[in-house]
Amino acid sequence: MEQNFERVTLTEEAGERLDVFVSQWLPDVTRSRVQNLLADGLILVDGKRVKAGYKLKVGNTVQVTLPELKELSAEPEPMDLQILYEDADLAIVNKPRGLVVHPAAGHESGTLVNGLLHHFQGNLSGINGVMRPGIVHRIDKDTSGLLVICKSDRAHQGLSDLLKDHDIERVYHAVVHGSFGKGEGTVDAPIGRMDSDRKKMWVRADGRRAVTHYRVLEQFDGFSYVEVKLETGRTHQIRVHMKSIGHPLLGDEVYGAAKENTSLEKKLKGQAFWPGQILHAKVLGFVHPVTGEYMEFDSELPEYFTKLLKILKEKQ
Repeated sequence: MEQNFERVTLTEEAGERLDVFVSQWLPDVTRSRVQNLLADGLILVDGKRVKAGYKLKVGNTVQVTLPELKELSAEPEPMDLQILYEDADLAIVNKPRGLVVHPAAGHESGTLVNGLLHHFQGNLSGINGVMRPGIVHRIDKDTSGLLVICKSDRAHQGLSDLLKDHDIERVYHAVVHGSFGKGEGTVDAPIGRMDSDRKKMWVRADGRRAVTHYRVLEQFDGFSYVEVKLETGRTHQIRVHMKSIGHPLLGDEVYGAAKENTSLEKKLKGQAFWPGQILHAKVLGFVHPVTGEYMEFDSELPEYFTKLLKILKEKQ
């Protein structure tokens, strides 16, 4: 069912671009979708079509029509999955870098969910709907490492509660720009969506509380190998927090350094193994939501990560 919104602009909104105004007014609508709505004539000013850059005037009436989004159905697909553990209620998967977790616009197939549906023959929790069966938490496409998959709804509900209470141990390893003066620290800074780009996150006073603990494992010339523990689990939390303290992830195309700062980084990006973002979800620990037993899993660093560390050590 489509939704219709109408709002009259006031003095404080005069002069603002239409596309910026709509994305701030309706925060769940991304800037890219705003552009598509404008192109389809679903955003009108005083009943007329205008361009995205139209500067609003006092008294303008902005009308937005949001057509119903069609929910795609995920189809089972054969996939070589690395299952580290499985019981009647859950499983632990080691996700390779480059694999999208669940279907979405632009990634309707070839996702982890497609592989899970095939491997578990549909025996996955249904709490998150047909597009995210079994998915209680996720990691980015360009992050490798451990994910817990829920096979039963009781496991899904129990793990959701643990996540809300910050009772799941999640430890990542990463390589970041720069050297640290101290061996460890904590970033306690709220995270929210950027006003100018709704797909990106940043530290902002009105965001949701986010806490990241880090420990330096090794330092190289211009880079550091760090262990990061999540206390909360906001979107892009590690990437945003490390950038906020001046240590963006090596290879992060979204939140990384504006340009290659060293000849070494340029050389790394020319290597055949170069994966991009260097971030791996290494440790996952929690109390089993059904048996009550504490479980902890530790995955080996993937080949791309160990190759990178070897090169950095050789360049010391």
